[in-house]
Amino acid sequence: MKRRIIEIDRETCNGCGACAAACHEGAIAMVDGKAALMRDDYCDGLGDCLPACPTGAISFVEREAAAYDEQAVLAHKQEKIRAEGKSLPCGCPGSRSRRIEHTDGGEAPLCEAVSRLAQWPVQIKLAPVIAPYFSGAKLLIAADCTAYAYAAFHERFIKGHITLIGCPKLDAVDYSEKLTEILLRNDIKSVTVVRMEVPCCGGLEHAAKTALQKSGKFLPWQVVTLSTDGRILDESL
Repeated sequence: MKRRIIEIDRETCNGCGACAAACHEGAIAMVDGKAALMRDDYCDGLGDCLPACPTGAISFVEREAAAYDEQAVLAHKQEKIRAEGKSLPCGCPGSRSRRIEHTDGGEAPLCEAVSRLAQWPVQIKLAPVIAPYFSGAKLLIAADCTAYAYAAFHERFIKGHITLIGCPKLDAVDYSEKLTEILLRNDIKSVTVVRMEVPCCGGLEHAAKTALQKSGKFLPWQVVTLSTDGRILDESL
């Protein structure tokens, strides 16, 4: 089948190993001091490795490749963890089940929350490329799960922004193409990306960065990473 997959330029690769560490599927390994894609069916095409590469040696290509095999990836992870003598959590890090315990013990004040959403639709796949509300907008690009994880999401992130949401794990689409068109054809003033700590959210961050690069515009932007228990882990510019 023809699909999107990574390609590594061995001449540009400096052998730092950052991409191999960032690839949670184990598709990349170091061979003779250079990064190499070991198996096509281990590469999910989300590109967690791309922003980790300091030399830009990794890119996306469309070519004939084996379909991504999540079961094979899981089996590979299980074997690796067993070899290290560790206990094994099941599933990918982003979909592993666990209970979240909040230790504050207090009740939140009962007050009527106010929606700060300024436009509709919000899904990246459904949003128009050109709309009046994009004029002079501060753009928020958020992973679907973030609004559920962070209690004050409307006040902290949506307020004063035009909001676009998506999930690269569930949507079989390259967001960067549409985001590039939105940036090119509208007077966007800034871009904020809010993602979860889970690996699959790297695809959303990469799509936003790619869109900024392709647009050729120099806009203020930041990436905010949330933990699954609702904390802000990082705010990087």
